[in-house]
Amino acid sequence: MKKPELLIPAGNLEKLRTALLYGADAVYVGVEGLSLRAGSSEMSMADLATGVKDAHAKSAKVYAAANTFTRNADLKQAKIIIPELAATGVDAVIVSEPGMMKLLRTLASNLPIHLSTQANTTNIESVRFWQEQDVKRIVLARELTLKEIGEIAAAVPDMELEIFIHGAMCMSYSGRCYLSAFRNRRSANEGDCSQPCRWEYKLCESTRPNDPFLLEEDDRYSYLLSSKDLCLIEHLPAVLASGATSFKIEGRMKSSYYVAVVTRTYRQALDALIQQKGHYKFQPEWMDELTKVSNRGYTTGFAFAEEKINETNPDIKYIQTHEPVGIVLQYDSAKKRMLVAVRNHLTAGDDVELLLPDDTIKIDTRMMADAKGNTLREANNDNQIYLPLEKEAPVGAILRQKVK
Repeated sequence: MKKPELLIPAGNLEKLRTALLYGADAVYVGVEGLSLRAGSSEMSMADLATGVKDAHAKSAKVYAAANTFTRNADLKQAKIIIPELAATGVDAVIVSEPGMMKLLRTLASNLPIHLSTQANTTNIESVRFWQEQDVKRIVLARELTLKEIGEIAAAVPDMELEIFIHGAMCMSYSGRCYLSAFRNRRSANEGDCSQPCRWEYKLCESTRPNDPFLLEEDDRYSYLLSSKDLCLIEHLPAVLASGATSFKIEGRMKSSYYVAVVTRTYRQALDALIQQKGHYKFQPEWMDELTKVSNRGYTTGFAFAEEKINETNPDIKYIQTHEPVGIVLQYDSAKKRMLVAVRNHLTAGDDVELLLPDDTIKIDTRMMADAKGNTLREANNDNQIYLPLEKEAPVGAILRQKVK
């Protein structure tokens, strides 16, 4: 059984390192000015070069997203950025349109090209066409079923196929949405989506403006613009059988905590599937873990073609049972303690867990102390504290607590 690639989002250098710590085979990052995410989740060239070095040291790959729908005004900047991008050592560049593809071939012909899901590739002949254009990998449209993906993989076996298996779902076809641009001139296709599909709407008839119809879920109608989040962890055997090369998690704008939990959970499940083969059994604790990060409820999306994906309850905006409380900065093996950068309010006695790549450890917060050894009753965001721990904790490990 061939081992698939687990591909994780990395909105910045910290998230990249978090993904590597918890088991990513590869990460994808935003190229400053050329990706489909806001600047807060794009990397500078210096950080990208550092991230590539860190990833390659762990035999992981880095793919750079330059998949904005480029306009004439963007071409000058793209011609400057592409050679700099090639110099960082990234393993491939993700693009969505022929103009960027042409520039890459001209200015960085050694860089492999991955075709973004924004290109909405949905059939065998389209895959063959892009193969003739020397595209190495195609991120297939999210609208395909696993059956259709399997048909493409069988028909074009030498093309790498990448599919989404977890994360937020865009309401528009392959993410090509103009609603944000229409509402407030922030184009999703240029990396600046304001997510108006998550807003609440009222439908008013012009002669009765004070008698709105609320768009909510009941037995007949849906909260029609907002989907549940994609989650295929219960169906990994079927996903693997599709023949896809790379399993992709959505979320470059999500937190390091999200990256840690989702990476670790899918890593455990995929490793079990590969190692146990015919004896593989889904573990309910994997799904339980995925409910501990922010989500809008889960769906299998288009994978099996029979589930309505937008059955979102309007009373549920986001579900999250746990929140991040800190990140490990260093471990003192002599004193059996870890130095933690606090990322939330923490009170002595709070129920806190340390997430290791292969374990979850309860932490005694009654013993938290400052640098001078003074016992603390509470700590706040950006404080640095010491917490006791017998087992060594790697730098970057995440601590969490249950939402109060």
